[in-house]
Order: sequence, then C-alpha cells, then structure tokens
Amino acid sequence: MSFIDDVLGSIPLPRVVKVRQAFPRPIIDDVAATLSESLTSNGALIQIRPGMRIAITAGSRGVTDYALALKVIADELKKRGAEPFIFPAMGSHGGATAEGQTHIVEGLGVTEEYVGAPIVSCMETVQIGTTDNGLPVHVDRHAWEADGIIIVNRIKPHVSFRGAYESGLVKMIAIGLGKQRGAEICHQYGFGVMEENMVALAITCLQRCNILFGVALLENAYHETCKVEVIGAQDILDAEPALQVESKTLLPRIHFNPLDVLIIDEIGKNIAGTGFDNNIVGRFHTPYVTPSPDTQRVTRIAALDLSADTHGNGNGLGILDFTTRRAFEKFDFEQTYPNSLTSTVPVSVKIPMVLSSDLRAIQAAIKTCNIADIRQVRLARSRNTLCIDQMEISENLLPEAERHQYVEVLSDPYNLSFDEKGNLF
Repeated sequence: MSFIDDVLGSIPLPRVVKVRQAFPRPIIDDVAATLSESLTSNGALIQIRPGMRIAITAGSRGVTDYALALKVIADELKKRGAEPFIFPAMGSHGGATAEGQTHIVEGLGVTEEYVGAPIVSCMETVQIGTTDNGLPVHVDRHAWEADGIIIVNRIKPHVSFRGAYESGLVKMIAIGLGKQRGAEICHQYGFGVMEENMVALAITCLQRCNILFGVALLENAYHETCKVEVIGAQDILDAEPALQVESKTLLPRIHFNPLDVLIIDEIGKNIAGTGFDNNIVGRFHTPYVTPSPDTQRVTRIAALDLSADTHGNGNGLGILDFTTRRAFEKFDFEQTYPNSLTSTVPVSVKIPMVLSSDLRAIQAAIKTCNIADIRQVRLARSRNTLCIDQMEISENLLPEAERHQYVEVLSDPYNLSFDEKGNLF
C-alpha cells in the first residue's frame, strides 16, 4: 500500500441522499416557431436578396437550442434565395485549428446535414481597421467576404469579469468573429479591461462589417430556452445590457451554502469556458468577479473526469483542488494550452492534485477541508454544472433539504458505490 493509500484509506465517506433542486422555469414551448416568427415580424430579413452569401456564427458552448436556431435561420434565408453558411466563431478552441473548430461545432449538433448549410472553417482573418483605443480589429476571412453576417449567441454572465456586456452578442462580435487572433488581441491586457476592449472591437466591427442582425438566446436554470430576441445590428449595443441583467436572474444555484466538499463528475469546454460554471460553484480564476453575499462558498472541489465533448481540453482543472488519473490522462496540451495562452490566464490550466481514483479524490477533498469532525462533512455531488437541479448531498444536510421550499428529497440515505478500481458507478 502506498503512503497516499495509507493516509486516505481510512477517511470515511458520508452516506448521501438524492435531491431535486427547483428554480423559476420560464420557457418557450416552440423555439423554432418563435424564432421564425421573430425573424419575419421585425423586418430582419427584408434586406436579404437572392444569391447573397450569408455567414452565420457557430460558437463552442453547449447551448441547448443552438443547432436548432442555426437551422431555422438558414431555412429562412434559403426561402429568400440566399446561400447561408456556418462558420466557427471562436477564439482558440479546437486547438486553434480549422479542423478542430469544425469538429467542435459538429460535436454540438451543428452539422451540414442538420442545419442545411455548409460549414466553412478557417483561421485566416482580415484586419478591417483599428479601434479608438488602438486595437487592431480582425474578422474571419470568409465572414468578411460574405454579403452579410448574422451573430447568434446565448446571453449569460461571464466567468471571469463583470460588466454590462459579458458573454453574448458583443463578445461574439469582438472575439468570435476575430478567431484566435481577435481573441488574443482582446485578452492581451487582461480581464480588468476586457469589457472596454470587447465593446471597442465590436463598435468597429459594427461600423465596418455588414452585420445584419443578432439573435440572442436566454436559458433558464434548467438550460431550456426561455427567450429569443432578434436584434438589428444598430440596436445590439443598446439592447444587450438589459438581457445580461435578466440572464443573471435565471442562473441556477446550489441551495446548500456553505459546503465543505463539492464533487463534480465531469468538466469540459462544452459545459463552460472554464469547464464548469464558476458562477454556480463560486470559485473564480481572476480578481475581477467580486463575490456577493449569496455567492456559493466551497472549501474543496474535486473534478473526477473530462467530458467526452471537451476533446481533451482540461481548461478549468487548475481552478479546482483535486482530480483523478482518468481525467489527467485525457488532458490534451494542444487542446488546452491555446485557451490559456490566448486568454493570458495560466492558472486555469494548471494541474491540481491527481489521485488514483474517484474514491481517493473524494477522500482527499474530505481530509483537507479543515473541519473538526470529518464525519460531519457538508458534501454535495453533481454530474456537472449543467445538471445542477439533481444532486446528491451528505446525509447531515437532510434536515436543511427537508426545510427548503425549493428542494425535494428523492431517496433515503445510501452509500456511494464504487467499482474494484475505486471509481463511482
């Protein structure tokens, strides 16, 4: 037996209880019909003429109805005789290669067969000008050469800074359109001036590119689409801040605060930019997110695996405390490091303590959580931060769960089950 096994082998694990967390649930019943009606009713498509080549952005995040939204837009364009194409609008994801970025969007369901439009991917950009604060502005070459560009993105809080513009249409214009070069330019002075630089880049793009309109998507706490807004290019800067405020009211949260230990089964770029939603977990990697009184507090966090759709991108592991050898062996430097080198935040790609199995990672988190009696550890486990509505909590949290109006207890207490290698079933 190794020293690590000797030290951790006797650490007890609490029994757990399965619970369901509830959140407000506004929802759109028919996203396709809603988007189609919005595209036609607000005049967004009046400018479309037969034969026009229209570039439509495809991002790298797991947005629930993203592929559907792109399909609806492409269908409406084709009805009017236009020739739409999809282009990966992302910075350094996919290893900062055209093939890697195509692979990412296809993995999210954005395929030529489904959307009905070809995917045109390259990393080449065109410098179209300079911002008022001196930043060169780059745009994907194929998008620049198209007759029009449509921006599609989810509006949500960013994981690295706060502002009127965080993750949304402005970010997609400033960074997505600019590919790796544009992302690098926007990030080079750090997240302290990220919003200022995003807006400056977006203003120049809106002035010099033929951006037709944006489609903003909002999701509820269950990651269901609850709002779709078609916004004319001239109105994007004015409209987005209110949508950003609304998105913050829709965030899910962990109803048990504080926690000593949080176990996340998987992290990945398809889930969030840092592999998990920092806003839910309360663990940030820059000083530009000021915690609020209700920010989640967790002493130790263990991520047990990388998601299949992250393709070896382990960005975010460095923000956490423990992981497993299984996750470590999936860590792909060529997929992961371009994000950190582009964003200039190396902490997120550091390697945390690597344990041999899920069991040892959980035991390590419990042992180091600095409480007087580790048998009373306040522990929660979630598959990932997209599935925060169903969790397992330690048995000692059961009284809180039973009192909480938005928590439903789904099981009696039981022991976590591990296979012969110490990994969770």
